[in-house]
Amino acid sequence: MTEANHTTSPVDDSARAEAPEIVQNVDPAPAAALDKLIQEKSELQDLLQRRQAEFENFRRRVTREKAEISEHVTQAALESLLGTLDDFERALKVETPDKDYAKGMELIYGRLYDQLKKLGLEPIESVGKPFDPHVHHAVEKVPAAEDVADDTVIDEFVRGYNFKGRLLRPAMVKVAVHTQA
Repeated sequence: MTEANHTTSPVDDSARAEAPEIVQNVDPAPAAALDKLIQEKSELQDLLQRRQAEFENFRRRVTREKAEISEHVTQAALESLLGTLDDFERALKVETPDKDYAKGMELIYGRLYDQLKKLGLEPIESVGKPFDPHVHHAVEKVPAAEDVADDTVIDEFVRGYNFKGRLLRPAMVKVAVHTQA
């Protein structure tokens, strides 16, 4: 009986003694090929993980850039509409005999103003506040009354606005100052 057919019969001690010799005589080419395939698999998995991370970073960057562009476009649109908003405010201050017309103008102004606020427009409250050169543009300085603190905004010529916390347009104001005698 040959050794190949000997697998069905019980293994004796002499066959066990020959087993290390058989293992040593194994051709190293399949083992090297297996090691190479395992290494290649590991490299491909690493490459896949890197590509997935790069794609995720790309997706986040594109999302952030889209938001920045959208915000920039909204800011530019709001800046262009501020003049119209100012015109509405001036028109509402003019007395008119037609009360229905005045009411219609107020409604249109109110709707426009509400929509602009939803987009992120925030008015800057100025009158009665201390002058802040970061948000106010002093158009006029006048002597302050005794009951008014120094560098207090007493009138607003043009309202200032912020856009999502950033200055869009400074308020043009009249400032009360104490003169030193």
